[in-house]
This record gives sequence, C-alpha cells and structure tokens, in this order.
Amino acid sequence: MMKSRHLPSPRQHHQGTTTIPIPADNQANHSGQPSSIRTTYSSLVVPPTDSPTPKQTNGSTLSSLLTNAPPTSHHHNRRTHIAPPSLDHPLATAPIATANHPNYHVCKLMSSVTCSMPEFTCLSSAKLVKLLELREANHIEFNRIKNVAEEILQLHGNTELCEILKLLMDPTRVATGLKLESDKLVDECEWVSSRIGELISQDGDVDQEFSSYSLIPNDFCEDIESSWKGRVKIKHMENFYEEVDEAAKALHTAVSEDFLPIISRIRASTAPFGRPKGEILYAREHEAVWFKGKRFTPSVWAETPGELQIKQLRHAMDSKGKKVGDEWFTTAKVEDALMRYHEANDKAKAKVLELLRGLSAELQCKTNTLVFASMMLIIAKALCAHVRSSDVFLAVLSEGRRRKWVFPTLLESRKYENGKQVAEGPCPARMDIVGLSPYWFDLSQGSAVPALLGICGFMVPAESASIPHFDAIVLHMKSYDSPVDGKSSFQIEMSEIRSLLSATTSRSLVLIDEICRGTETAKGTCIAGSIVETLDAVGCLGIVSTHLHGIFELPLQTRNTVYKSMSAEYIDGQTMPTWKLVDGICKESLAFETAQREGVPDTVVKRAEELYHSVYVNDMPLKVIAPLDLKDDLNVNGGNEVASRTIGMASQKDILKGKVQRVVSAICKKKLMELNKLGDTSEVTDLKFISIGVREQPPPSTIGVSSVYVMLRPDKRLYVGETDDLQGRIQAHRAKDGMQSAIFISFLVQGKSIACQLETLLINQLPKQGFHLANIADGKHRNFGTNDTVLKAATV
Repeated sequence: MMKSRHLPSPRQHHQGTTTIPIPADNQANHSGQPSSIRTTYSSLVVPPTDSPTPKQTNGSTLSSLLTNAPPTSHHHNRRTHIAPPSLDHPLATAPIATANHPNYHVCKLMSSVTCSMPEFTCLSSAKLVKLLELREANHIEFNRIKNVAEEILQLHGNTELCEILKLLMDPTRVATGLKLESDKLVDECEWVSSRIGELISQDGDVDQEFSSYSLIPNDFCEDIESSWKGRVKIKHMENFYEEVDEAAKALHTAVSEDFLPIISRIRASTAPFGRPKGEILYAREHEAVWFKGKRFTPSVWAETPGELQIKQLRHAMDSKGKKVGDEWFTTAKVEDALMRYHEANDKAKAKVLELLRGLSAELQCKTNTLVFASMMLIIAKALCAHVRSSDVFLAVLSEGRRRKWVFPTLLESRKYENGKQVAEGPCPARMDIVGLSPYWFDLSQGSAVPALLGICGFMVPAESASIPHFDAIVLHMKSYDSPVDGKSSFQIEMSEIRSLLSATTSRSLVLIDEICRGTETAKGTCIAGSIVETLDAVGCLGIVSTHLHGIFELPLQTRNTVYKSMSAEYIDGQTMPTWKLVDGICKESLAFETAQREGVPDTVVKRAEELYHSVYVNDMPLKVIAPLDLKDDLNVNGGNEVASRTIGMASQKDILKGKVQRVVSAICKKKLMELNKLGDTSEVTDLKFISIGVREQPPPSTIGVSSVYVMLRPDKRLYVGETDDLQGRIQAHRAKDGMQSAIFISFLVQGKSIACQLETLLINQLPKQGFHLANIADGKHRNFGTNDTVLKAATV
C-alpha cells in the first residue's frame, strides 16, 4: 500500500532527489485499531525495554538534541522525558496513556485558557533547602517563597487553572520523588503565605522610610538604615524604630550645635582672597558625618560667634585611631551621638536577623511542600513557554499559537493492563504531516523534529499530524573525513550505518540523507540498495534520500518501499521547486541552475550542459506530478469561558476595576451596536473581560489577537491602549518606574481597526465619566474621530 508524505526540503538542487519511504507492514496485518501512545515520565510506567532509547548517529545522540531547547523547557524535558524509568517508584503501577498524558493536556488547556495566569516564579529547590537549613534566607527569598505559595493558591482558586494544577500533580511527584496530595499542598501553601505575609515587609509597604534631617546628609542615614529596614513589618520592631529615631535626632542636634555656627561664620565671611571653606559631609568610608573645611580658624580670637565651636573641633580619627586628614574635623558630642546612632542600628539589625532566622526555622517543617510547589511551577512555566514559543529544536523563536501549530494525533498499537504490556503490534504504517513549516526544513529534520515533539506531548509545526509512538528516532546526515582516526568520510558513514542497522526495530523512525555518496557510483549504489532491502525487511518507518539513480534499476526485493520525488514547475522560463513530494521517480536535478545561481562562471556551466547532453541525451526527466491533497487529521478547539477569581476582601482597586469595567462595557457595546448595525445594545454580545493582576500574565489565547486594554496605574489614573501583543505591551508598561504594581483589564475584539476605534473612543469618553487618564492626548487620532453622543442611550 502506498504511503503518502507531505514534507518540504530546503535544498533546491534536490528537485530530482529520490525519496524512499520505508513504512511498516500495511494495515491489513494490524490487529484492531491503533491505541493511544504510551509515553513516560522519568519514574513512571513504561519498562526500560519500551522506553525511548537515544541512538548514536553522526556523532550525536538524541538526548543531545535537547541542548537547543529554551532553558525553561530544557530542565523539564531532561527530568521528565530523557531519564530512564524506575520500576521501584510507587507510581510505576499506574500507566498513563497519551490521551491522559499530563504534558499533552496541560499544553492544550494552557492554549485555551482565557483568564490571566501566574508568572510562575522559579525557585531552585536545592537553594531553598540550603537557605532554610542554614537559616540564611533573607527577606527577598522569603518574598519569592511567598510568591510561589500564592501562585499555587491562584492555580487552585481559579476554575480553569485548577484543572492544570491537578494534571501537574503526577509529573511533579515524579520529578521530586515526593508523594503529596493537592489538598495538603493548598493548605500548607496558605499557611506559608500567611506566615510570611505577617512578618516580612512587602514591596508595597511605605511605612519604613529612612531618617531624614536637614543637616545630616541623606546618603548617611540611607546607607546605615538600609541594612535592616524594609525587611520585616514595623509592628515587630516598634521599640527599635523609636530608638533609632531618637539617636538620629540626637545626632542632628549635636551637628546643629557644634557645626552649624562654624558654617554660618564661614558664609558671613567677606574676604576677597583666601576665603574660608567648610561644609558638613558624609565620610562614606568611615560611616560618619564630619565637618570638612580649611582656612576657617580666625587669625585673631575676638569671641565672635562660632569661635567657641571652632575651639572644640578636633581631627577626625578612623577605626584604627589614625588621623583621617587635615581637613576632616569632629567634636566629642558629635562622636558620642554617632556611636549612639550606630549602636541603635546594630541592635535593630540583630533583631531583624533573629526574626528572619526564626522564620526559617518555622518553614523547615514545610520544606517538602515548598520544594514540591517550586518544581510544579518550573514544570508549568516550561509548558507555558512551549505554548507561547513552541520552538524547542530550532533557533527560530516563534509562537505556536501565532503560527497555528497543532497538537498531533498520537498513534499506538500496544495494549497495557495493570501497567504491563500484554500485546504488541507493528508500528502504525503511516506518519502523516500536513502543512509542515517552516519551508526550509530539511527532509530528514522535517520528520524527526515533529515526531520528537509529538511523542513528548508538545505542539507540532504543521497544519495537522498523525505520529506513531517510536521506540527510537535514528537520523543519519552527511559524514566528514576524520584524519585523527585515519578514516575517510565513507568509512565514517559505514560505521554509522552499522550502528543504525543494529539498533533499528520495526517501531523505529529511520531517516537517511544522501546515502553512500562517498565512494564510486556502482558499488555505492549496490550498498545503498542492500541497506534499503534490510530496512524494508525490518519493517520500520523511514525515509532514504539519494542521487544514486542507478538504484532504480536494481532488482530489489522489497515489499513496502514506495518511490517519491521532489516536484518542480516552470515559471517564467525557470525551473522552480515546489517543496512538495510527489509519487514517482525523477532522475533530473537543478544542478546547473544552482551552480549558476551561486556564481560559477557561465563558461563552466555552459560546458557542463554540453557534456551532459552529449552523454545523457536519451535520459528523459520525469513529468511533474501535482502534489497529493492531504486532509487535516486534527482539529484544535478551545474557548472556555472566563472564570472569576476571588482573592479575599474587595479593595479600593477592586472597586475601581469594577467601575471601569461597567463604564467600558457600556461605551463599547454602544459603539459595537452602531458598527454592526444592530437595533439595541441587548443584541450585542457581552464583553468578556480578562483581569490581569500584579505578577500575572495574560493567557495564551490573547496571542496574535487584537485587544483593547485599560491599565489601572498606582496613582489611580488610567491608561487606555490597543495591541496585538498583549503580553509584550504589559511587560513594557511594567518595565517603567513605579508601574510594577499596575493591574490591567482587557477584552478581545475582531480586528485591529475596531480595536483602534474603541481605544480612541474610550480615551475621549472615560474622562467625561469622572476618570483621570494618563494618555488623554492619544485620543486626538487623525484616523478615527470621537463621538460625543455615544453615551446618550447607554446606562452606566
């Protein structure tokens, strides 16, 4: 039975390359319908004999391919797909079919989520354990731990995200080796979040300002007090705050009494030359506030103002008792005040350290929960990054949804009962990939990359794909000489072919590009033909490409091999490849065109054509055949309704957000009624708002879709905008100073034109409803006017 393929290739001179797919036994030999593929986590289900095994081909293993993955997904892939399974794991008795594969379903759920998602704080488990054991965690680490706990609670508290949380439990158990139930995870995360929030100061706390006095440089107080302020809440440190404030006030009094009269005397000086100089400065290296001056000592003492204070001055000394310099001075009263201030700060710092160490001791009993939660968020971030940027093995960064990638249909013929394989059939006889992108995929990569992504539960860069569960993906590309080993390129190739043939089974995917091109044509052709016969007998699925056209004349003993070629078409007198495989054999190529395009002299190309026609005049090129019409095998449906999220008592921001939503809904529904020529606003579909709070990101469903958003700034002003990249726009806003705590509400619209009109309309109408806008000037858009009467019939 002939097997169809739809695989593009990057090399233009491959127009005549003959491709030999080697499918497994035809479907008539299969027993029943193929079942879902069995896929593994590092310690789950599948016995070692059934797990994907890296094969050594062309100097690199399959595992090494993962080094090109983004860092977030590389960690997750390494832990959950490449490590061999362990049958001793308590979960090893519960096989997971691909239909229930956590990765597969989590990616599908994430791609259709309509609510905002957590930022997925990544916290190293080893670092977390070490910090808590040594009691060295600081307030920054505690806030990150609190973020981890709160993001778990956010996943649990949202209807859409709760399903993702449940699916991530099993892979997290495998990755951590911890058996933790979801209820316990949620309860302990609530306790951790509450306990840290009760003690640790948050970013939004503004009640811990540094001491500030007119005569004391601000840098001095900030440097000294920054070592302990802003770490724990002020209610746990009230006595220490009072003591530091009193010491700072005493220092200011001492400086005012001992230094200020001298400064006033210097400022009153009218000497035209050699004018005295003096000022109160912060000696950062010595953590002190001293007087620095010169030529301020009077030549004649007349008991004028400031003379008494000048007599009290003495040279400033460092911690070793050495004079700092000839221009630095202090007094006994100032030194006593400085010592008192430093002692008060040292006591406060010691108290903060005591509280932080005490909190570390309290959290040690929750270490397993925190490690589990941290690993879950790492896995979730890796999968979310894949949904947003599904480009694990390519250097091109793109977004799966924007490029309309799909989840493949995964095929499997093996049957399991109670975690054990009870039957095995041959590998399904087809691997159909329709609309593979990008077009410059190599012929071999075009099969290997989608297959590997598919069996890992990831999205595939194609319009549709049906992929069997392969036990190995064996890839052979071009070989090079190895002077160190004393081997030619053909010797290297034969060594790799030996490994390939010994490792290939009927359930393998074999991809060989340009077979036997390093030796003389006749014998190389016969070796290639024998390799094709061997692979055909094994019954694997694969592709072998070659320019050895003599292989078609050999009496090959094959049952399942079919022949395909890269088609081409004539456009404006030039032969152009179509990047599609068609049935049949082609002995032509685009060699002359490629040589000419790459700058080979015309005389050389012309002479080559003359030689070719003189020798191969009887060879006829294959007629171009139209590509096969392959139908899509997979439909991805999404679109869950937005689920509301409750996070405690309503705050002022929640009230403002609700008011903004009501007003925006009334304004936009009226405008949409006019645009759609409807009779009443009740006929307009209600806007589905997406609320994006602090440390949250928009759902993947907003990728590549026009949306209008309103930013609620910390200063209670609004910013209205429209975009096709909501996540990027939110990141840009939050990168600005003071905007980290801004929250957003957005809704999707059909088309950028409508988004621009609604943006302009909202900028002009919201101020009339009592809101203060930060970008009101943007409302004077030259393409879209304003409608002052839009709210006449709207009820707000």
